[in-house]
Amino acid sequence: MAMGDCKKHHEIPISAGAALIALGVVYGDIGTSPMYVMKSIIAGNGGILHINDELILGSLSLIIWTLTLLTTVKYVLIAMQADNHGEGGIFALYSLIKKCGKYLIIPAMIGGAALLADSVLTPAVTVTTAIEGLRSVSLLHHLLGDGQSTIVFITLIIISILFMVQKAGTSIIGKAFGPFMSIWFLFLAIAGLYNIVGDISVFRALNPLRGIRVLTSPSNSVGIMILGSVFLATTGAEALYSDMGHVGKGNIYLSWPFVKICLILNYLGQGAWLLQNQGNQALMNIEDMNPFFQMLPTTMRMGAVILSTIAAIIASQALITGSFTLVSEATRLDLMPRMKITYPSQTKGQSYIPLVNGTLWVACIVVVLYFRSSARLESAYGLAITMTMLMTTVLLFVYLKQLKKKKVLPFIFLLFFGGLEGFFFLSSLSKFSKGGYVALLLAFVLLGIMIIWHQATAIERSQKLLLHIKDYIPMLEELKNDEKIPYITDNLVYIINEQKDDEIERDVLYSILNKNTKRAGTYWFVSLIVSDKPYEHEYTVDSFGTDYIFRVRITLGFKINQRVNVFIRQIVGDLMNTGELPPQNQKYSIYHNDTEIGTFRFCMLKKMLVPESDIVSWKRLIISLKYKIRKLAGSQIQWYGLESSSVITEYVPLFLKVKKAELLIRKQEK
Repeated sequence: MAMGDCKKHHEIPISAGAALIALGVVYGDIGTSPMYVMKSIIAGNGGILHINDELILGSLSLIIWTLTLLTTVKYVLIAMQADNHGEGGIFALYSLIKKCGKYLIIPAMIGGAALLADSVLTPAVTVTTAIEGLRSVSLLHHLLGDGQSTIVFITLIIISILFMVQKAGTSIIGKAFGPFMSIWFLFLAIAGLYNIVGDISVFRALNPLRGIRVLTSPSNSVGIMILGSVFLATTGAEALYSDMGHVGKGNIYLSWPFVKICLILNYLGQGAWLLQNQGNQALMNIEDMNPFFQMLPTTMRMGAVILSTIAAIIASQALITGSFTLVSEATRLDLMPRMKITYPSQTKGQSYIPLVNGTLWVACIVVVLYFRSSARLESAYGLAITMTMLMTTVLLFVYLKQLKKKKVLPFIFLLFFGGLEGFFFLSSLSKFSKGGYVALLLAFVLLGIMIIWHQATAIERSQKLLLHIKDYIPMLEELKNDEKIPYITDNLVYIINEQKDDEIERDVLYSILNKNTKRAGTYWFVSLIVSDKPYEHEYTVDSFGTDYIFRVRITLGFKINQRVNVFIRQIVGDLMNTGELPPQNQKYSIYHNDTEIGTFRFCMLKKMLVPESDIVSWKRLIISLKYKIRKLAGSQIQWYGLESSSVITEYVPLFLKVKKAELLIRKQEK
């Protein structure tokens, strides 16, 4: 039996409107890179007095070909083909290939943790860089001075507003930001062209050999470590893949060429301006000199700061929406606890996770307060995302080899992109002591949560004891008709783990029969199965030949809100209509037209580790940590949307082997 039309077509069609939303949702991160990439390269080489044509053109060449190879070839042309029913990202990719080897969970966890860590740093670095652009306006520089306190204060206000509006839904935000982002990219292109006209020789940077030569050139004082700054030009590529499900693959194909041309024109414009101003003593006196703002006419800078601030907000948005998708997919894979997820809009892929939103918000504030300036934030930025890219390359290698059955291409792909990203990772490690350790610390904390949850869940599953429902039908029938036992509800619902046939965990039957014996009109054993198809919604029912015991399996796509109370009420109505369930006449009700469906009580069982459990220390520690994480993540009542329902919560012991207890010896009283 199906709940609605499960064959409904959910693919987002290609259109100008959807492509506009893609500009607002997907490209924010990579679209703000021009604000700080060349700034970081120049600062790393000692400032504008120490640069020359070879360094400028070589750096531009590296940027252009990094964008081409990593973003266009790897992600747009290859990775986006590895979609899971329209959804992208490292966990969606892992879902496709997880049957190819258990070890694949390791790169998936590392990549996912690193990308979530990057979601903290992106809002901090982009918004801070944009607000620092206020100093490029003479009047505002005079008011702000060289101190960072006002910059930090404004940054924190903007970041806070951004996280506060998330619950409105990224569809609304995308529609509002899409037009702004199209203006932003046009601005990037026009600003670039304005400066290119002054020195068209900058097009020499299109030669890839210049990029290769600059890596070992004496004009480049940091050598191969320059790649750590160059890599910042493509940090939004992984987010682009993760957000694919929000706007549709076709709309990214449609909009990416426009985005890439605008980015390259702006980088070339900065290069042309640097070629004309290398060695400029007046510019040397500007603290954190940023060619992105300095190349603009003075009259345009205030407008540029406003535009760049809006673009910085959009950059943050791309990572935040991507983090919601990542966490919901990690939950489905048993890598993270279940959390309350809402779907505030009807647009595909739009979700909101309050706990994730709040955690990212606090972490961003802490990071901004700790680093304070964009120069220091850039040192932390990029290191984590190189780890994600490397892990994605490993998973794509398996995808091409095992699923696509390619023979030579996967090895070429692995050697080329694995080697390229390996160089970027090694060069980014040079930033470790300057702030990169923060990115890695965040990634390792998130990775630790995933490992703990995954391992503890495996231990729990190894300890479960299964019984057959059919063996207990006579006892449940007797209980149902035993008027000596208080009648608690018409429908007693247990949400249980999926098992085959009529198997059910011992704890459930123990709860009904032994623990405060529960007499009800109908017993429901409901499993929620989350499928790889984002919008699947159907169910099956087994009544075991009765009209009071029902085993229900509800299959939901991982984008469907798990409102169990709504679904079970619909199923009850369906079974009454077919005659499989007798009417449940409710005598007292404010609903005059819906009195056949009776009352509901949901019983939620939670595992607990008892002191007597005979378990090795490291397993005890992992399970204990999982239960602490579970407590922080919220209750099952929130997960399943049962806040307004009648719920019984019971704790049951995790049935591990119990230590042999010492028997008491009775002594005679004197």
